[in-house]
Amino acid sequence: MKNTLETRLGIYFVLVAFAAVLVLELSGIGLFKPGYTLHGDFLNVQELKVGDPVKMAGVQVGRVEKIGFHESKVRVSMRLTRENKIRTDSVATVKFTGMMGQNFVSLALGGDRTHLKHDDVLKTTETADLSSLISKLDSVAGGVENLTKTFSGDSIQNVLGPMTDFLKHNNPRFAIIFANLQRISQDVVDGKGTFGKLIGDDALHNSLLASSKEFQTAAKDLATLVPETKNTFSEAKSMLTDARSAIGTMKETLGTAKETLGEVKKVVSDINEGKGTLGKLTKDEALYKETTQAMTNLREILQKINQGQGSIGKLINDDSLFKNAKMTLQKLDKATEGLEDQGPLSVIGILFNGLF
Repeated sequence: MKNTLETRLGIYFVLVAFAAVLVLELSGIGLFKPGYTLHGDFLNVQELKVGDPVKMAGVQVGRVEKIGFHESKVRVSMRLTRENKIRTDSVATVKFTGMMGQNFVSLALGGDRTHLKHDDVLKTTETADLSSLISKLDSVAGGVENLTKTFSGDSIQNVLGPMTDFLKHNNPRFAIIFANLQRISQDVVDGKGTFGKLIGDDALHNSLLASSKEFQTAAKDLATLVPETKNTFSEAKSMLTDARSAIGTMKETLGTAKETLGEVKKVVSDINEGKGTLGKLTKDEALYKETTQAMTNLREILQKINQGQGSIGKLINDDSLFKNAKMTLQKLDKATEGLEDQGPLSVIGILFNGLF
């Protein structure tokens, strides 16, 4: 190989490219590793930089790939390795490892079964600004310093002096109060008084214990009564349902009866108005007269029949007609006695002679 300038420059650029790739791989960015990108929108990224780690439960799962503005917020694009799956309910937060430590993006584990895909947007939460927190600590320290200044020298004497005088003047009263408290506490220990008996009397304890047992028994009995009460309520509900259905049936029956009464009322009204057969029969005097005349004629006819007048009267009341019919039947009976051995013509002749 010729040791020329072109050869040396080529080797130099190859070594520089190899070193750059090596540095990127050692830094954890992993440009040549397969993965996917997720985004998170923050109001403040707290000095976060491209290349800062992305961690989940303390384990690094990727790097910050890009930081830029997006719709009045700061969008942080994170490059994650393919084997690290981020759940859809995971939340991203910008955190720092210490007061002067490195910033990083922390991802919560989440609990959903589904996972985010490439170019999805994570949910985010904001952390307190470190500079504002330090300024608040400075203001708190200044307040504490001013408070300590007020309790120095004459200020403490001015505050504690009146309190000391008050304790000195009321020392006998405090002694009496403490003595009374001591006596009351001793009476309680000795079982004296209502409160002492309440604490030291075993009979009261036994009574309370018995009452508690009775209450437990009553509670058990009540628990056994609950199913019966439920059944009773169910039966009452069923009876109420039946009563409702019966009331509905009664309503229907009353409606039908009302309709029937309406029809009857209409029929009566038609009769009163002389409509229909009954109405005409009730209101038409000519029809009434004709009916009365017909009944009178029928009565006269029946009277004549009973008196033997006319053909029907004679037929019913004349005994000789009955006797002639009887004699005719006797002759017919005699004439038919010898018909079994005679021919048809002979039979006709015999019947004719027998009758006449």
